[in-house]
Amino acid sequence: MTALLPPSPKRARLLRVLLPWLVPLLLLTLWQLLAQVGVIPTRILPAPSAILQAGITLAATGELWRHLGSSAARAGTGFLIGASLGLVFGVLNGIQPKAEVLLDSSFQMLRTIPPLAMIPLVILWFGIGEQARIFLVCVGVFFPVYLNTFHGIRGIDPGLLEMGRVYGLKRREIISHVILPGAMPSILVGIRFALGIAWILLIVGEQIAADSGIGYMALNAREFMQTDVIVLSILLYALLGKLSDSLARALEGRLLPWHPHHRRAARSSSELSPAV
Repeated sequence: MTALLPPSPKRARLLRVLLPWLVPLLLLTLWQLLAQVGVIPTRILPAPSAILQAGITLAATGELWRHLGSSAARAGTGFLIGASLGLVFGVLNGIQPKAEVLLDSSFQMLRTIPPLAMIPLVILWFGIGEQARIFLVCVGVFFPVYLNTFHGIRGIDPGLLEMGRVYGLKRREIISHVILPGAMPSILVGIRFALGIAWILLIVGEQIAADSGIGYMALNAREFMQTDVIVLSILLYALLGKLSDSLARALEGRLLPWHPHHRRAARSSSELSPAV
């Protein structure tokens, strides 16, 4: 009997890309079948084929791309500002105990305030323009990045810091070569979490007197009872969230090649490759 050859590296990579989509595709197929036989009323939940057709129609008119561009710009701007501030204050409080005493309690009190509860105050501050939506995203993104950066730095093995001092590293070198690389896994977890929160808050922000964006598209579709467009908007948020998370995971693989998890993944890939 001929032994089965292990898959090639290209095939192994293809399987890793496609397998996570297997369950969503099966659910979509089941959804389509139930809608066709009438188990799911289309006026309540349209079939995936109808939602796809609505997306094609909106894309053909250019409306879909306009809303996608607006949402991506708001989410990207808010995320960059909020994540940058969270990283800066996380590093500052993590390496400076005096800064932690001065700032951390205030941040923890602010963290318990739901961003959505601030909407009336945000409207008074910024009106109903772009600044209000970006501010909501910033606030939601700041705390996951801050907390994970802070605890990642505080969780570094003191022996590593002592070893750096023994080897004569200066304070700046210890921060750049020991502290930040050691805290990077926790920082990237905070970034992945913050990306999800950014899209959640953007949904609400785009329904505050907006004139573009996926949230506005869903709100406008509700006025005309366009259920297919509403569900399309929800699915677009899900796909954008998945894409953001995939980009964050790719960043993890690039920044953490030394991490045991990524080394095991690379070893597994090499074991799948056929021996020469």
